[in-house]
Amino acid sequence: MRNRQFKERLKLSDWRVWGVILLSLVLIGCGTQIDSGQLGVKYFKFGDGTEMGKIYGEGFNWHLPWNTIFTYNVQLQETEETLQLLSSDGAAISMDVSVWYRPDVKHLDSLQVSVGPNYYNVVVAPALRGEGRSIAGRYKPEELYSTKREEISTEILQAVQAKTRDKFIDVQNIIIRDVKLPKRISDAINDKLAAQQDAQRMQFVLQKEQQEAERKRIEAKGIADFQTIVTKGISDKLLEWKGIETTEKLAESQNTKIIIIGNSANGLPLILGGEK
Repeated sequence: MRNRQFKERLKLSDWRVWGVILLSLVLIGCGTQIDSGQLGVKYFKFGDGTEMGKIYGEGFNWHLPWNTIFTYNVQLQETEETLQLLSSDGAAISMDVSVWYRPDVKHLDSLQVSVGPNYYNVVVAPALRGEGRSIAGRYKPEELYSTKREEISTEILQAVQAKTRDKFIDVQNIIIRDVKLPKRISDAINDKLAAQQDAQRMQFVLQKEQQEAERKRIEAKGIADFQTIVTKGISDKLLEWKGIETTEKLAESQNTKIIIIGNSANGLPLILGGEK
């Protein structure tokens, strides 16, 4: 009797366990987990379709099994593209670019209705390829290669933004990573850039030499001015007086033996020799 009751209780307990497991599976199947960096838009299969005006945040969001929550990565994303184009003079050029983009988080519901989760391939990529080829094709190879790369990327970005803005997509930046030219053109550009650098270096050397010449000219003028001032200050009387002073000092020197005084009005002393 006791064994029969125990078995009946055990069967009842088994049914309860299986019921909890089944209920858990049903509940899990009636919800969508939205991961970090994502947002969701709900779609009602037997209702009005996409739920407008409400965006679902991160975490587990419960819904009936026949409804769906479409998730979008709203973090900044990067995709690399290689554009094949012709420059303004007909040269075949390969240009590697990166595009930074994300969906407009405030209008995910509109994006879901108008484009859908595959919005990059549907909208961004065609706009980037078309505008990139059109804009870059207006420039010469050397401009694409070096001098106007930033200007070109800005033009492409503005054109792509104009095409994607009303599609609820936020394209934030376009970067030209690399430009590959035919070897003969790249060699010619490198030679030209090297010549320009040599010319700039020579111009710097010439400017330096001109500055040095100007410095020397100013220095020479200063010396000439000094000599003019000194010359104007020397008179016959001053020279005669300096001669007398020198004669007196020589006369007092122990090394002096013979001193001959000039007999002219302004004659200077003449030292013939002397020994210690």
